Amino acid sequence: MSFNTSISGLNAAQKDLNVTGNNIANAKSTGFKKSRAEFGDIYAVSAFGNSKTAVGQGVINQAVSQQFTQGNLDFTDRSLDLAISGEGFFAFQPSLDSAESVFSRAGALTVDKDGYLVNQAGEFLKALPTDADGNSQSTSLATADPVRLPAEAGEPRATTEADQLFNLPAGADGLDPSNFQWDDPNTYTQANSQRVFDSLGNPHTLTSYFVKEEPVDASGDPITDPDDYDQAVNKNTWRVFYQFDDQEPVTNIYPGSVPSQDYQRLQFDGNGGLVVKNGAGDPAAPTSNIDAVVDGSGNPITAPALTLANPGTGADDLTLTMDINDSSTQYSSEFNIGDQGQDGYTTGQLTGVSVGSDGLIRASYSNGQNVALGKVALVDFRNPQALKQVGDNQWIETVDSGEPLAGEAGSGTFGAIQGGALEASNVDLTQELVNLITAQRNFQANSRAIEANKTLSDTIIGIR
Repeated sequence: MSFNTSISGLNAAQKDLNVTGNNIANAKSTGFKKSRAEFGDIYAVSAFGNSKTAVGQGVINQAVSQQFTQGNLDFTDRSLDLAISGEGFFAFQPSLDSAESVFSRAGALTVDKDGYLVNQAGEFLKALPTDADGNSQSTSLATADPVRLPAEAGEPRATTEADQLFNLPAGADGLDPSNFQWDDPNTYTQANSQRVFDSLGNPHTLTSYFVKEEPVDASGDPITDPDDYDQAVNKNTWRVFYQFDDQEPVTNIYPGSVPSQDYQRLQFDGNGGLVVKNGAGDPAAPTSNIDAVVDGSGNPITAPALTLANPGTGADDLTLTMDINDSSTQYSSEFNIGDQGQDGYTTGQLTGVSVGSDGLIRASYSNGQNVALGKVALVDFRNPQALKQVGDNQWIETVDSGEPLAGEAGSGTFGAIQGGALEASNVDLTQELVNLITAQRNFQANSRAIEANKTLSDTIIGIR
């Protein structure tokens, strides 16, 4: 029996050497988790045995347990390299028509020829569905699907709203607005252009022409003497005319108006602030929800509708509203556009992909749009040590591991996702080399035990 005892020790030492060697071999494998050989002694069980004199019969390998401790994060600055800082696994789908999932801590992703996010084995990253704003719609793994990057940012969107924030020069000379001609710079004070888009995504230039009204009295006659400016009924008043591309200025910006070269009318107070009028035509305190614009009759309007008929590209007529920000001013400084914007865009080409710490995948496009594609699905298990290793630093579930529990990064017990980084192996080479020496000595010691048993056997045979 002593031979068998020593042989079991040799087998155990060999198992320990194999496990340690595998750990060392995978010290640079992304997302690799080291293992540990665990052993137990062997005793013969007998109902009438004497426990005081019982001798063990060797050692048995009870398990090779995986150690799911956190590995260091190696930063790569590559947006498609993902690491989990904390608990959880990435979920991958072996093929598009597969109902199975494999799980891994290795997040080195690429984009395949069809635009899907895949790992180094060509398996498809699974993501939870989100709405357009990136809010999760489900945390069930059954609803997670492979992530595909659209080559384009969908259909173009025609501009429906535009806005401007500016300062108009208080010291500008007044002009007669009735003389305005868009092609004569002497008939307007300042101009500003911004780009808008039609229904096919074609760009157009919308130009705003600012004309400071010359002061007039109650009879509508110009006031030429500066000493009489206080009598003006249109102090600090401007008109804004609009033009698309090189066409004639916009007409009919107010519903029901007679076809004419129409305009917006802006009035400023003595402090340079824009005067906002209420429904009765009286001055009111500006609020962010009131468009600081009044029409030619002094009545408040929400925003003028500007229409570009027959854009010439086969697109629908372009109709949009122009909002003047109520923080616009008239100071003595130069004309300045503080901000401007519009809500249209053309078709965009994919320029990049980013993943946030919450796992939200966003695709960026050349038209300035960012599209939410889903949230990286993270899963965990009640007993991760019971997961079955299948190679490529991947695992599959087993009966003992329990079913995968899916969720979002950063929620519950799930860790955060670090973009531009990979999780290194959690192998400690110093410790593994110590284990290697220990296992080697155990092997040598058991070999010596077998040699001693052989010597004793030879001696006994010689006595006979």
